Amino acid sequence: MCIINQLRMVSLRCRSCARIDLEQACALLLVDPADAKTRYAETLMRGFYQAVSKRPVFYRPGTTELSFDEAWLGSLLDAMDRGDNDSFQFLIRSRVPRWTQRNLAYLIRSISDQFRTF
Repeated sequence: MCIINQLRMVSLRCRSCARIDLEQACALLLVDPADAKTRYAETLMRGFYQAVSKRPVFYRPGTTELSFDEAWLGSLLDAMDRGDNDSFQFLIRSRVPRWTQRNLAYLIRSISDQFRTF
């Protein structure tokens, strides 16, 4: 829930930002990893709509209820923490178009690896 609340705060900051293309953004993250913790989260929040093909729903930080999008992201992060690659792949494939699965998986893995120290 801690990571979800952090992502909610990032989502609030990114609401008025331009949407981004996940493929281009991930390529830039690989080239310039400076301040990666914040940039991975911002890239995810700004490009999430592209991965799920609709406007995602994120509640305000501190809300105890989870939206479907938040619960789905939480399940992905939990699967990463458990090292359950089969569940991780199932969740990605069940909702994300094939052409952007790899980019979204990269962002989720990066957030799982680095965001906990944020």
